[in-house]
Formats: sequence, structure tokens, C-alpha cells
Amino acid sequence: MPTDQTPPRPIDLRLDRFSSQLNVKQEAGKRMVFGAIRKKWLVLQPEEFVRQLLVHFLINDMRYNRNRITVERGVTVNTKARRTDILIFDDDMRPFMLIECKEPRVELDTSVFRQAATYNGPLRVPYLMISNGRQSIIAEIDFAAEDYRFLDAVPEWR
Repeated sequence: MPTDQTPPRPIDLRLDRFSSQLNVKQEAGKRMVFGAIRKKWLVLQPEEFVRQLLVHFLINDMRYNRNRITVERGVTVNTKARRTDILIFDDDMRPFMLIECKEPRVELDTSVFRQAATYNGPLRVPYLMISNGRQSIIAEIDFAAEDYRFLDAVPEWR
């Protein structure tokens, strides 16, 4: 992929507005959140917080079909087992968008984008997104041209 791209302008999706929609509880000294997709209680780590806010954004604002969203789905990359944070499928069950989540204090740099691109190798998803909850960067991948371009908005679900 080319490296001469103009640095992306991060997008603020204002994810914090979904905080009140999260189902949170205290259990055995740990904060827990009910996963909207996995339908189970999860330890509320900073990265999980970002994942859950993004899921609410995708379902509520973008009108993505919740039945086409997977969270922490396994993928094999160079014979190693990995997990995608959020993987979304289109109506035909083809991978549509891969999202890599980081906790808010993690800077969205080339290494984070490279991680998402590496996970995308076997999946060949047309849209990649990285997010730390405060900022998000989205790219559209053109596999035929071996190129990509950064987007100013989250793509409409198909």
C-alpha cells in the first residue's frame, strides 16, 4: 500500500453521548458492562468501554443491523490466532468493515492502522476504522489498485 497519503484528519464521533445507554454494574469489586452484541457481562476495561460506545453508535446513529455485527471474532493471521474488535458484515454476509479499538489514552498512529490492516489481510474488508473513543480514522481500501483513501465519515451500511 502507498505511504504517500496525506495524514488523515481524525473524526470525533461524540461517542461519550452513549455512556448513559451502557448497562453498568459493580460485581466482586469490578465494574462490569453488559455487551450489547455478545449479550453477557464483561469487565469494563477502557478498551471495552470504547467497543461498547462504538456498537451503540453503529446501531443507533448509523442504523447498522445488530445481527451483522460481531465483537472479538477470531481470525487467523499468518498462522496466528487473533481477534478483531468489531467486524461488520453486509446484507450478503460479506465482511464490510473492520474496527480496531484502543483505549482513550492510546494515540491513533501508523502502528494502530497497520494492526488493523494486518488483521484485514485474510478478510479483505473494504473499510477499516481505528478508534480510541475520542478520535476515529476511517479508510476505504481498494484492493485492485493496492491503494486506500481516508474518509470524512463512517460509511453507510449496505
